[in-house]
Amino acid sequence: MDINIPFIVEEVSAVFARYEQALVSNDVQTLDALFWNSPHTIRYGASENLYGYDAIAQFRHARSPAGLARTVLRTAITTYGLDLATTNIEFQRTGSDRIGRQSQVWARMPEGWRVVSAHVSVMQTPAAAPALLPDTSGTPLA
Repeated sequence: MDINIPFIVEEVSAVFARYEQALVSNDVQTLDALFWNSPHTIRYGASENLYGYDAIAQFRHARSPAGLARTVLRTAITTYGLDLATTNIEFQRTGSDRIGRQSQVWARMPEGWRVVSAHVSVMQTPAAAPALLPDTSGTPLA
């Protein structure tokens, strides 16, 4: 299996950027379109566990649009072959002392790249964070 094929990394990076913009601007229609419309889709949020596309869509439509802006601190995108990828970010919301983490699994479906599984969690900012490793998003493995 080829890891981080450059043109696949570009495709996933572009759709992930579209997702991130839709999230912070509360573009629910785009967010809904980027999740796989299946009862098998899962989203574990900071305070909710959602099983199936319908539950995820209901959550998005009911959520307040306030406080969605965030600063992405680190991004890691890895692709596996032509049709599977993971995206992981660390983020922080303005005025918060907590670090958010978001992990997504993306799969290429007939209609394009779709999130099939997502997990969001938060943690306290470590008092003395270790030095960060370099960003390796899309770096081909030897």
